[in-house]
Amino acid sequence: MNMFKAAAIQMRSGTDPQRNAADLEKLVRDAASQGATYIQTPEMTGAIVRDREARNSLFTTQDRDPIVAASARLAAELGIFLHIGSTAILRADGKLANRALLFSPDGKIVTTYDKIHMFDVDLDNGESWRESAAYEPGREGVVADLPFAKLGFAICYDLRFPQLFRAEALAGADVLTVPAAFTRQTGEAHWHVLLRARAIENGAFVIAAAQGGLHEDGRETYGHSLIVDPWGRVLAEAAHDEPAIIVAEIDTALSAAARRKIPNLKNAREFGVSQAGRPEAALRGAAS
Repeated sequence: MNMFKAAAIQMRSGTDPQRNAADLEKLVRDAASQGATYIQTPEMTGAIVRDREARNSLFTTQDRDPIVAASARLAAELGIFLHIGSTAILRADGKLANRALLFSPDGKIVTTYDKIHMFDVDLDNGESWRESAAYEPGREGVVADLPFAKLGFAICYDLRFPQLFRAEALAGADVLTVPAAFTRQTGEAHWHVLLRARAIENGAFVIAAAQGGLHEDGRETYGHSLIVDPWGRVLAEAAHDEPAIIVAEIDTALSAAARRKIPNLKNAREFGVSQAGRPEAALRGAAS
């Protein structure tokens, strides 16, 4: 079975996980009513909370998390694969994980993925983020073998590290996922081009559900959830930052066809990088 209908849900998660779970349920039911059998939500579906003390009081272990409980129930009731793009999960060691979870149509967890690359940046507009101060990074990529696709996992800032997507493509992934909460500034600059690049260079579909708009904690995210085909064509887009659902038909045979046309996964070669010094004559000329 090569074909399936995918949905990406765009949200504006607030600071209350219970309220976000209720919003999630409405959107997932709507997406399933449109025939989607794989549904993806954005990064930090459970809550977007900047304050550390508030995070510590809100987030809990995976077995007690309201988003996890609601997702398991919805997946089983609707008979879908439900991919929670991520939510904050309290680990056994007391640290937080920015964790994606994939639920099968029987309501069980197929796999999880903890975000590897932490968003530690200082932006031109004065925004400063230190994700590593709150979350423990993951250590391995994940590819899930589903009945209709091999699904590769990533979260938000992972998008800027092509080696993760290449490793998952080489492991067989023909659908790559990038649920995100991109800031408005970085989203306007790079969101579309990076998602299309990851699709093209790996001959894979890319599905990216996004957070969008002004959140309760003051954060502003870009929205513009996208579904891109292996040739880099945009199949569906939420061309705004409001809550929304986008849907597209996915035929993974197109991934195999793209990889036959441009077999760069097979043609890659190992290489080293040497440092070449500047010639002395050039150095003397520059000094004069």
